[in-house]
Amino acid sequence: MPVFDWGRSYNRDALGNDLVAAVIVTIMLIPQSLAYALLAGLPAETGIYASIAPIVLYAIFGTSRALAVGPVAVVSLMTAAAIGNLAEPGSAELLVAAVTLAFLSGVFLILLGIFRLGFLANFLSHPVIAGFITASGILIATSQLRHILGISSGGANLPELLRSLYEHLGEVNWTTFAIGASATAFLFWVRKGLKPALLAAGVKPKLAGVLAKAGPVAAVAVTIFVTWVFNLSETAGVRVVGDVPQGLPPLTMPSFSPDLWGTLIGSAVLISIIGFVESVSVAQTLAARKRQRIVPDQELIGLGAANVGAAFTGGYPVTGGFARSVVNFDAGAETPAAGAYTAVGLMLAAMLLTPLIYHLPQATLAATIIVAVLSLVDFSILKKTWVYSRADFIAVSTTIVLTLVFGVEVGVTAGVLISILIHLYKSSRPHMAVVGRVPGTEHFRNVKRHKVEIDETVLTLRVDESLYFANARYLEDSLYDMVAARPQLRHVILMCPAVNEIDMSALESLEAINERLKALGVTFNLSEVKGPVMDRLRRGDFLSHLSGKVFLSQHQAAVELNGENPQLKVSSSQPQERTSP
Repeated sequence: MPVFDWGRSYNRDALGNDLVAAVIVTIMLIPQSLAYALLAGLPAETGIYASIAPIVLYAIFGTSRALAVGPVAVVSLMTAAAIGNLAEPGSAELLVAAVTLAFLSGVFLILLGIFRLGFLANFLSHPVIAGFITASGILIATSQLRHILGISSGGANLPELLRSLYEHLGEVNWTTFAIGASATAFLFWVRKGLKPALLAAGVKPKLAGVLAKAGPVAAVAVTIFVTWVFNLSETAGVRVVGDVPQGLPPLTMPSFSPDLWGTLIGSAVLISIIGFVESVSVAQTLAARKRQRIVPDQELIGLGAANVGAAFTGGYPVTGGFARSVVNFDAGAETPAAGAYTAVGLMLAAMLLTPLIYHLPQATLAATIIVAVLSLVDFSILKKTWVYSRADFIAVSTTIVLTLVFGVEVGVTAGVLISILIHLYKSSRPHMAVVGRVPGTEHFRNVKRHKVEIDETVLTLRVDESLYFANARYLEDSLYDMVAARPQLRHVILMCPAVNEIDMSALESLEAINERLKALGVTFNLSEVKGPVMDRLRRGDFLSHLSGKVFLSQHQAAVELNGENPQLKVSSSQPQERTSP
């Protein structure tokens, strides 16, 4: 339990810093939690409930000292997609589905942590995550336009959302639109312009930062006041949050229905992995700034405990949020205790402030969501991947398109599968280079990229990939073609500096190559084989049947096999600056 590590050295200075950070984050979380619950299709108070027990549990079991856990935009959207069709909005069945989803996510994360399976998240490449978050940001912002316009519309993907919005444009509530548009414009200005304006007015930088972070609270307060004074919910049909239960989070129990579990388990796994990747990325970034470290497998347990806590306190799936964690860090949080103090602040808000948000327009919460998620949209990833790697560009663009057209679950699942398929395709056709000696040195480089000395009787082939079942046959076929094109050949050297593993299928291919070359009167040799690979080769009888030798270095192999009178010639290739050796 990491709490015992930082708890032993906890002092008055850390307490002061944590309390200041907790106040700032609490102010930020109140409108944000309400907004994300709205996005998930749940009652507003669910967002506050999901921000209390999970924060405390993460403070006990998590390893990041700045990560702030709670509802986030992407997970809220995925929650809406997972449970939206299971029950009527606001019904008890929908709340049961939400807490069950949180419970399944928590259990899955804890199991991953216990069995140290956090590496599974690596199957989600960064470009795919970036594409998914960009598409999700567009979906989220589009889904909130109905609240800005004051109309009834819906949809699970971009075409459905746009079609529904178009069909209901005639129903726009212009008072709601005025509130939503004004709140959106104000929040965009707060994000970029309020702090510079305060600094120019002579406000101290730290106070200016706090006031800038409290911008959403100001938008909430002003729109509540205006709606209350003019009774806009009655006179103009402005939709408001309405009654919010006052008090501490309720004790809830997830469902153990096999049918519901079967419906939700796939979504729970995706939410867990996406949430973990987002959370651990933020945690590692913030920890690096203070030369601290996090333990990914323990992070799984911390996030799992937080989700289980949400399940038993009326919440829904949570993870570490980027915006609130950065605010927590910048506000001076020293330990995870800052999160526990934030939970206390939110408990007080749940007990004392909920009657005040009766007149809060849903358009204001929608504006909060739109401003928050549009910062996640980053189309530059398309340009970067197009320039750097066309395969990654395909993965990113496919993830974006499928997420927008078919929804979040289809998009992220397709992104994972495409990433894996692209990796398998690349590794099944490994880069291989015929190499020769750089004149006057003991270095060997690609004959197509450098002027090197080569011997027509010796073929040295460097393989830049581990050898396994998917690429073993490709190695065989490529090598046979090279041998057939060299009638003077007497020795083949497989240069293995980049080979980290040789599986059974690849070993059988090496045995087949050895036998075929032996039948042609050509020796088969290996060079620069790594220790662990050599240990595995010694377990079988391949080395005893090898027609050639295993050389410690390529230079040693070249000297011995070329002999005293090598038939050397210099290749005609020119060095190329932009290519690998």
